[in-house]
Amino acid sequence: MRVVAESTDPVRVSFLMALLRDAGIACVLLDAHISAIEGGIGAFPRRVAVAAEDLERARRVLREAGEAPA
Repeated sequence: MRVVAESTDPVRVSFLMALLRDAGIACVLLDAHISAIEGGIGAFPRRVAVAAEDLERARRVLREAGEAPA
């Protein structure tokens, strides 16, 4: 798995994952639990990851949507 984006904003993370899924790219959310437990201070961003073989395509999808990858 390769990380393509990270954010402390759960709405943005959901949007990024929707973009990837709409493009047919499977993705997973990493660090959701620690981010929720830390109390919203923004110390632990949530990360969006894709399979290594989908990395370049995922970056292109996010870039075309105006969402530069991390």
